[in-house]
Amino acid sequence: MSQPRILIVEDERGLVQSLTWYFNREGYETHSANEGNEGLRKAQTLIPDVVLLDIMLPGLDGLSICRELRAGDRTKQIPIILITAKSEETDQLVGYNMGADDYVTKPFSNKVLLQKIKVLLRRVESPVETGDLIEHLGIRIDRIRHRVTVHNDEISLTPTEFKLLECMLRQPGRAFNRHQLMDAAIGEGQIVLERTIDVHVKTLRKKLDDAGGTTDMIETVRGVGYRFQEDPSVVAE
Repeated sequence: MSQPRILIVEDERGLVQSLTWYFNREGYETHSANEGNEGLRKAQTLIPDVVLLDIMLPGLDGLSICRELRAGDRTKQIPIILITAKSEETDQLVGYNMGADDYVTKPFSNKVLLQKIKVLLRRVESPVETGDLIEHLGIRIDRIRHRVTVHNDEISLTPTEFKLLECMLRQPGRAFNRHQLMDAAIGEGQIVLERTIDVHVKTLRKKLDDAGGTTDMIETVRGVGYRFQEDPSVVAE
């Protein structure tokens, strides 16, 4: 089995050296870039399993890199963890809105970061099990190929958005609270803001709408969280 490949895009050379040593010891293949444009090129060339991405970088900044990776056909599904000194809630929400899957603030524990990487890698493995094809209201999820189509047109989702949609689409009409959705889409025990789910739902709604679905497919349940719309024809009977 090949080693998982990590790309570290970070301008603090001491931190890069420390992370490289740690991840190599844990059995990962590690690559790095100290500048934004170089980081983007390496991500597009290497297609790593995970990108660790600083926000404040010389050249192209981390948020712009995140946006570029999410727009590329070959890079749109690469899990991205932002690593940054910015710890304000608004900074985190902007990062998630740009397509990041997770966010850690400096200083951080290497063990905690490694656990976050393992969670992301498990989420994109797509194990074979019953229910690998899910269809509802013109939306089709193929877990084996990690593809989502809306009325036969494929849309690009981040790993977190994919798991979030899968969770709700498996049980249309069920109201999920934010903690349940965070556990399903981000992983149990992960420390994230409740508003993080709101950001992911907002971007997911827009992608469904742009592909010919409707924004109200994902309904807000006041005081609870969210649910996916049931079949209107069944509800009306």
